[in-house]
Amino acid sequence: MGKRLSDNLSSLYIGAANRLKPKKAKRRIIAYVESYDDVSFWRSVFADFEDENHYFEVMLPSKKSLCKGKKSVLMNQLGSRLGQNMVACVDSDYDYLLQGVTSTSRQINNSRYVFQTYAYAIENYQCYAESLHDACVMATLNDHKLIDLVGFMTLYSQIAYPLFIWSVWFYRQHNLNEFSLFDFCSFVRLDHVSVRQPEQCLLAMDKRVKRKLAELEKKHTDALDEIEFMKAEFSYLGVTPENTYMFIQGHHIMESVAMKILTPVCNALRREREEEIKRLAEHHTQFRNELTCYERSILPVDVVLRKQTGFKESPVYKKLEKDIVEFLKRIRQS
Repeated sequence: MGKRLSDNLSSLYIGAANRLKPKKAKRRIIAYVESYDDVSFWRSVFADFEDENHYFEVMLPSKKSLCKGKKSVLMNQLGSRLGQNMVACVDSDYDYLLQGVTSTSRQINNSRYVFQTYAYAIENYQCYAESLHDACVMATLNDHKLIDLVGFMTLYSQIAYPLFIWSVWFYRQHNLNEFSLFDFCSFVRLDHVSVRQPEQCLLAMDKRVKRKLAELEKKHTDALDEIEFMKAEFSYLGVTPENTYMFIQGHHIMESVAMKILTPVCNALRREREEEIKRLAEHHTQFRNELTCYERSILPVDVVLRKQTGFKESPVYKKLEKDIVEFLKRIRQS
């Protein structure tokens, strides 16, 4: 049986279909994403660039499979069929920082029709430090700043930065047996976080990181010059000691860093608000009614993180915005 036309969908086909529409019809640009979890993020991204001339339709690369991962986006049904009417959208992972060392990195960094996050993944944007307090407010309806969350994430990044450079170095050497991504994340995790003394968990992490750094520097003395060169290279790419958390594995940053600090903060903020309701209530019935109303209005902080868009002010996100602007400029000129 012959393949359906939709099975051979390509940028050229979408372009031909666009030309069959009335002249005033909007141009359709298909944007394929890695998994259904990514649809909302990329819809939010592209919504800012739609106008009377064109629109983006975000979808999965396959209607027959739930497989995830950038290889399925780039290779499964796409590849050379990408173009002005069909693009792929992927998490950068380490591929942006690998700068062409692997074939996947070359494809992602060199293709004009692949949009990458530049941050490790979507989760890193959702944990953008400048937006964390707003997330706490939305989750608890309490605007009290218990912790300097921007300062906390900055200090976390500064501690993780030197070991992070080594992590990428091992990736570039194709040597993950000695120091894998899982190994790296185990050193830059947060243990119990105290709202009263949040710096304590960072001090414990700092000790782990320094011990591992000393071990690696002693064993790989021949790599020290390259490590210093990579620091300069990464600075050019937008990676600094202050924003390293944007380039560390996204799931780790969400679950083992952001949620570790935000969960106790939000619990404390909710208790504050509940105590205030109790103190101001004139009788028990009013207290129960107000408390029920409050409980129905608050949200889990992880849900808020996945919905917030404060990351659009991030300097890292501006790189993605620039890519989209340049893409749209090219198709207008074609």
